[in-house]
Amino acid sequence: MHDSGTADTTAPAAGDSPGDHQDDSRHARRFGLPIATALVMGNIIGGGIFLLPASVAPYGTIALVAFGVLTVGAIALALVFGRLANRHPQTGGPYVYAREAFGDFAGFLAAWSYWITTWVSNAALAVAAVGYLDVLLPIHGSTFWTIVAALMCQWLPALANLAGTRYVGAVQLVSTVLKFAPLLLVAIGGLFFFQADNLGPFRASGDSALGAVSASAAILLFSYLGVESASVSAGEVRDPQRNVGRATVLGTGLAALLYLLCTVAVFGTVSHDELVNSTAPFSDSVNAMFGGTWGGTAVAVAALVSMVGALNGWTLLSAQTPYAAAKDGLFPAAFERKRRGVPTFGVIVAVTLASLLTIYNYTAGSSGVFETLVLVTTFTATVPYLLATAAQIYFLLSGQGHRVRRSRLVRDMALALAAFGFSMWLVGGAGYAAVYQGVLFLFVGVLVYAWMAARKQRAAAWSP
Repeated sequence: MHDSGTADTTAPAAGDSPGDHQDDSRHARRFGLPIATALVMGNIIGGGIFLLPASVAPYGTIALVAFGVLTVGAIALALVFGRLANRHPQTGGPYVYAREAFGDFAGFLAAWSYWITTWVSNAALAVAAVGYLDVLLPIHGSTFWTIVAALMCQWLPALANLAGTRYVGAVQLVSTVLKFAPLLLVAIGGLFFFQADNLGPFRASGDSALGAVSASAAILLFSYLGVESASVSAGEVRDPQRNVGRATVLGTGLAALLYLLCTVAVFGTVSHDELVNSTAPFSDSVNAMFGGTWGGTAVAVAALVSMVGALNGWTLLSAQTPYAAAKDGLFPAAFERKRRGVPTFGVIVAVTLASLLTIYNYTAGSSGVFETLVLVTTFTATVPYLLATAAQIYFLLSGQGHRVRRSRLVRDMALALAAFGFSMWLVGGAGYAAVYQGVLFLFVGVLVYAWMAARKQRAAAWSP
């Protein structure tokens, strides 16, 4: 992804001074390609993969077609982020691209939307993790211990982040390796125990082919959120112009391949009728392959590891975008505080908000409200995607020679349009209620922007 033949005229990020990368150097360490790739894979693959095969089984094996279409869209988005990161190798990802193309307001909207996505998603991941923990340690009877477990799932990754990027990278790499072991067991083992009779009908729902693909895609769409992970943390990646694009494409491609292999394996080892009603499809698949009932425990452990790894990565991302925006005066200055390579104030604020949301969910019994908020994040996550891909289209069409390689113009434009279409599909998949609620969240952000922009203007007026 690195254009060795073109000069990079992009200035370093305002906040990425050498001191930021040298503070507490024993604890702060820039990510290499393996850890940056693990960050992307770990954030894309959370806990959803353990439920996906059963979720799409009612539509039949045509769901695999939806997987293929979505994978093409996700790879296109990954390639666009890689091209943008090559020109703007700074912490902030979509925020940086949107602001560079369209100004402060667009940049703020990208940062605000992404920030909401990260901390609300962390609350959802913690709640889901407790569901798997309950298989190992039955705690569902006690609201108190359920809350304690959910908060631990959030604060342990937060503490790893506060310890420094060196530890974030270590946790991410270890959790990615550990969670892939059982997933690969199902993906590869399924090839040896695969039975075509288990697949069931190609179209099981009675819908048209297009309707079945769209319906199953609506379920699968949100499994690809996280492709931007390396670009958001570009300031912490070693040789970002080269490694961010590679990590983004590698991480997305490997995650997509694992999704597809695991789904095919489960389809081929569990009968269709059983899979449609399954609440633990991976457990059923392992039990079918090897006998016994130990699959439930193994999958619960794998899911917990997966959740903790995803929480570790998303906690870092929850602080990186506000940090970049704060450096430009678009978020409160406190978000600039950085120690050991990590924006500590952003981590603490995000984990605190996620914790309060989690407590509210359990004590108020408002599962409907919580689910709505989680759906909102699927909309808020796509706002930065749309702005980033629109920025790439703008750079390509505006004739800015230092940003565009003419020999790749047609290919880059096709990728950008495909990524924009994929992002619009994500918005559609979120549903009317989520888009409605998400727009309200954006309008609250407009008020915050008005306050921050006024402060910035006033400070500029008073400066000598």
